This record gives sequence, C-alpha cells and structure tokens, in this order.
Amino acid sequence: MSTGLLESPLRARRDGGHKLLMPYVTGGITPGWTGYLRAFAAAGADAIELGLPFSDPTLDGATIQEASDAALARGATAHGILAEVAELRLDVPLVASTYYNLVLRDGPAEFCRALRRAGVAGLIVPDLPLDEAGELADAAAATGVDLVLLASPATPQRRLDEIARRSRGFVYAVSVMGTTGERAALAEPAAALTERIKQGSDRPVLLGFGISTPEQAVEATRRADGVVIGTAIMRRILDGAAPDDVGAYLTGLRRALDQECDETRWPATPDTRRGTAP
Repeated sequence: MSTGLLESPLRARRDGGHKLLMPYVTGGITPGWTGYLRAFAAAGADAIELGLPFSDPTLDGATIQEASDAALARGATAHGILAEVAELRLDVPLVASTYYNLVLRDGPAEFCRALRRAGVAGLIVPDLPLDEAGELADAAAATGVDLVLLASPATPQRRLDEIARRSRGFVYAVSVMGTTGERAALAEPAAALTERIKQGSDRPVLLGFGISTPEQAVEATRRADGVVIGTAIMRRILDGAAPDDVGAYLTGLRRALDQECDETRWPATPDTRRGTAP
C-alpha cells in the first residue's frame, strides 16, 4: 500500500537522517491561535498535532484538559477550527486529534471529508478501540486521511504488531500508562515499547506523553523516530506565551535533535574537537 499525505513526508525526513518533531496545540485556545501553527512550522516542526477540544478528554492530563475547557469557553468548535485551518497555507502536515464522540456526531465519512477539505492529513482518536476502528479506518482511507493508532507499554506483542500494521502516518507510542503531562524523566518502558513496535514494522514511530525538555527529546529519539510535545507547549500558552515565545522553545528542541543526529553521523574526533579538521 502506498504511503499517504502524512506518512510520505515523515518517512522522507526520517530516511534522510532526521529526527521528527511534532508539537501540539489545542485549536481555538486564544484569539489568533493559528499564529501558533505558523510559529511551529517556522521552528522546524515536521508535523503539527491539532487538538479539537472535547469536554471529557479522558486521556489528557490537567493541562490539556484546562486548554480544552478554555477553548470551549471561547466558543471553539471542531467545524470552526477546521474553517480557520482551511484558510492557512502551511507546508507542514496537520494531524487532528480528538475523541470519538466528535467523530460520531458527524459520522466517520463526513468527519473525514471535513478534515480533508480543511487540508488535514492525519487523525488521532485516542479512545477508539482497535477492534472497533474498521469503519473510521475505511472512511479515513477513502478520503486520504492517515488514521494514526496508539500503542502503550502494556500492549501485548501480537496486538502491537497489528497496531503497527494498521496504523497510517506513524505509530503513536505512549510512553507511560496514564494521561498526558510533563514528567521529570522519561519512563523506562518507553524505550522497550519503541523497540517492540519496530520489530514488526518499518513505519515511523513517534513517542509522546511526558516529553518536555531537549534532553528528554534527545533521549527519546535514540530509539524512536521522533517525539510529540504537547503539555509543555500548552502550559506555556496557558501562562500567556505568544506564538514567538513557543516558537523559540521549539527551536531549542529542533536544534537539540539536529545536533544529536549530526553527532551520530559524524562523531567528533580529537581534531574536530580542537577545530582543526575541515
């Protein structure tokens, strides 16, 4: 099967020796919120996760729940957010993420058509059980949207292989058994989960949940192909950070990932460390 509008660019970047960076923003969080999308693209994002706010986001921690509540209080709706996105001309793929109730409200086929009309390339629905994903997967495929599936550290290997096979765009590896949120250290099972997914699939693997610092991002991408950064961004936005402020934070993450790739490909020698090599 050919790769889609999300997976193709992610594979190209990964196969070119780069680590993938996917920041998250809750749609409608502030007036002029689309400025964050432009800032993310300018900072070197490989894809952007666009949260469509929902009143009961069971997989999200306190920060993203607060962001969803704030966006809903401003009157944000999925259709309104997509209408704003449709006006943008970004050269970075967008990945919508939301809960299945919003998909059911329009029906999977119409929901996916609305995503494509807005230029969205991928979809994440974290509360969609794998065994019930068939209708949405078919609707997404019919409209050219890559339906991304999630895997957790507790997922048995046989099911993990099926998730990797049926996921499109990339496989979203959840680093911990819990909700989103910043953490002091990367959970130990995250590396093992990434290795297990890669055993049976060449699809890109992005690790999310709990990654917020350049050091954590570099550590995560020593096994994974990339990282998803959500809560750390939304905490800054809720505290009043402007798009340029968040862009500067992402630029630091991008620089750390690129530097790690460069050092892996061209390890420093005594001469280069002294600055005498070309």
